[in-house]
Amino acid sequence: MVKAVRIHEYGGPEKLRYEDIEIGEPGPGEAYVRHTAIGLNFADTHNREGRYPLPSLPHVLGGEAAGVVEAVGPGVTDVKVGDRVAYAAGGPAFPPGSYAEARLFDASRLVVLPDEIDDITAAGMIVKGLTAQYLLKSVYPVGPGDTILVHAAAGGVGLILSQWANHLGARVIGVVSSPEKAKLALENGCRHALVSTREDVVARVRQLTAGEGVPVVFDAVGRDTFDISLSCLRPRGTMVSFGTASGPVPPFDLFRLNRMGSLTITSAAFAWFVRSRPELLSRAADLIDVVLRGAVKIQVNQTFRLADAAEAHRALESRQTQGASVLIP
Repeated sequence: MVKAVRIHEYGGPEKLRYEDIEIGEPGPGEAYVRHTAIGLNFADTHNREGRYPLPSLPHVLGGEAAGVVEAVGPGVTDVKVGDRVAYAAGGPAFPPGSYAEARLFDASRLVVLPDEIDDITAAGMIVKGLTAQYLLKSVYPVGPGDTILVHAAAGGVGLILSQWANHLGARVIGVVSSPEKAKLALENGCRHALVSTREDVVARVRQLTAGEGVPVVFDAVGRDTFDISLSCLRPRGTMVSFGTASGPVPPFDLFRLNRMGSLTITSAAFAWFVRSRPELLSRAADLIDVVLRGAVKIQVNQTFRLADAAEAHRALESRQTQGASVLIP
């Protein structure tokens, strides 16, 4: 038996239960991973609420963790007992389940960690860093001379995305919710930090781009920023939606994209950009490289006990957190 945090019904943070579960022994292709640090993501709150439905109930939450391989099942060759690893869940084949002292996971989805990256850093970067990687390298390749807009620039993905884009030579305009977060964004890759509660974001973006707008907006907020994002784009610009922290985007008339300059919208989900082990390892190697070289610094600014996962969810949803947050078993 291991301790885990799971839900028996969808709802608010009060639905999280810290309880004993049985996980058994690893089967073919599986590894038994003893968790040392567990990443917290906004998607976890959507799972809890049922916006992103879980395969069944009751179910353990959580999409990323770091730990040590303690046993492997038949046929496993990708990792061995004693390896320090991290993983990112995503898609029907790799469901949530990291809010636990240990779990069984597909060994082909484990990334072996270098000694230079500690477990807390790994748990705070594996989902967020891989997300930043595919956004910047595959969804919209960002390079020197680009001016980009990043919503939630002081959040877990936002800090990594902004630093990495800056490293690639882009000029980053970050949008945040407070002056404190603006300071953090400016220290982590943003050339400009706009406080959405105090400024007209669209007007400032137009001012900063000589009226043209930006070629791409990276938006993890959703409903509250959707129209703002479209209005910040230049003709033939691209809006990249990769989260719905404020709620899902309502239905809208596609012809609006024509009227606003033949714009493009894409919804970039993690599972479709990390579909195979070679793709996982390639993206992870790119992430680990920029972290080890110091081009991207992973900021884990909050830690909570696993037993206090409900408190962590409340902090995340009330915008009290900055950077990454990690649960400690």
